[in-house]
Amino acid sequence: MIPLADENPTRSKPVITITFIALCVLIFLWQLSLGNGGRQAILALGVIPASLLQGATLPPSLRWVSPEMTLVTSMFLHGGFMHLIGNMLYLWIFGDNVEDILGKPVFIIFYFVCGIAAAMSQSLPDPSSTIPMIGASGAISGY
Repeated sequence: MIPLADENPTRSKPVITITFIALCVLIFLWQLSLGNGGRQAILALGVIPASLLQGATLPPSLRWVSPEMTLVTSMFLHGGFMHLIGNMLYLWIFGDNVEDILGKPVFIIFYFVCGIAAAMSQSLPDPSSTIPMIGASGAISGY
């Protein structure tokens, strides 16, 4: 069963959670505007372990940011509507409560730390992988 809401009231409006959701949706729409499912954005902004950990270089047309920066940019990309909807649903359900408990500044830091830790945890077992990793799942799973 997929939850659609929770019963835990919050004391404040979940501004950061709403902002993260809005950013992910806007970036996904931008991905779609690039055509071909946003493949170029996924290759340029997703975490590619071989690039991040072994110094493999991407073609110049895909070097939009440093490999280290993809640890952040990858959290805002999604591979399809269901990927986006699933992540944003769980971010909405759980994020507001975590944001309320931690406070807004700590919540932002926590989100990025969890996302970066997830990307590194996925990259380290196969540092030669050339498959890009994208999505907010790692950041959200930290909740």
